[in-house]
Amino acid sequence: MPLIPPHSTIGILGGGQLGRMLALAAAELGYKVHIFAPEADSPAADVAADFTCAPYEDIAALERFAAAVDVATYEFENIPTATVRHLAAMIPVFPDADALEITQDRLREKDFVSAAGARTTAYAAVDSAADAVAAAERLGLPLVLKTRRFGYDGKGQRIVRDNSEIAPAVTALGDVNLIAEAFVAFEREVSVVIARGQDGAMAAYPLVENRHEHHILAETIAPAEASPRLAACADQVARAVAGKLRYVGVLAVEMFVLGEEVLVNELAPRVHNSGHWTIDACAVSQFENHIRAICGLPLGSPAPHSRAVMQNLLGDDIGRYAEFLAEPNARFHDYGKREARAGRKMGHVTRLYPLS
Repeated sequence: MPLIPPHSTIGILGGGQLGRMLALAAAELGYKVHIFAPEADSPAADVAADFTCAPYEDIAALERFAAAVDVATYEFENIPTATVRHLAAMIPVFPDADALEITQDRLREKDFVSAAGARTTAYAAVDSAADAVAAAERLGLPLVLKTRRFGYDGKGQRIVRDNSEIAPAVTALGDVNLIAEAFVAFEREVSVVIARGQDGAMAAYPLVENRHEHHILAETIAPAEASPRLAACADQVARAVAGKLRYVGVLAVEMFVLGEEVLVNELAPRVHNSGHWTIDACAVSQFENHIRAICGLPLGSPAPHSRAVMQNLLGDDIGRYAEFLAEPNARFHDYGKREARAGRKMGHVTRLYPLS
């Protein structure tokens, strides 16, 4: 188990807002950060000590990057696994490439979650319209068709409500490497963000409720209103999945609520939007705990000192900064992105309330 002490350099693959918040947390613990990303205007680079702007497939750039850092991590799951495996041959990389490979593929992910003893929606592999028709006969309609890879914020999926919609939906999604999921009339969406250290220790944040608009997270309520049984069930699922993955870092487990039970929807092998509230409302944020985990440090307490409601700021909402800053219980976060576009996550605001 490598110990990466303060004043070392942490490499982060990806230059978005998650990398930015990781870099800020790392700096508070005394680390320097080196960002590797293909986008020249990466917001994480603005708060990092060093920045390599190169494609993830650039082997020479990766090797220079590896020589300049002591440990590496990634801030989103669409990093090529070959990149992570190449780096891991030179320096420690957490989470490892196996975890990334599983969570990049929705079919493999569901198989893995089921093997971990957690429930998921019923599902089937789809590589043709005929496969989708067979899945509809077995799983029923409506049916959710998704690409197995590279989908987020509602991208890469279609809801099929009638047999006549199956073939066009399959074609629109690329014909092959799809997954069909039974439609679930869930009560609400929740998640558990959990940190797991190199030594296997875990720190799970409280269950939160997530409310979406147009498939994009709009608001997280923390902690979620939940019975002790439901909260314990969700916590147990997150621990089981993180343990079976032998995961190191912060993992988000997104779930659907059905009565007092949960169904796992997706895993995110990284710090997560539904954990942003932890910056302002917890003893130790998800970002700091990710840095602690990958560096071999003891995990910090995930206990909240306040209730919180986190609101994503999309597009032009970021221009309301003065309004948010004037609220006495609000904490405003701007991601430093230069162009506001409709649906683009530009920042967030967290409103704090007393625990009761």
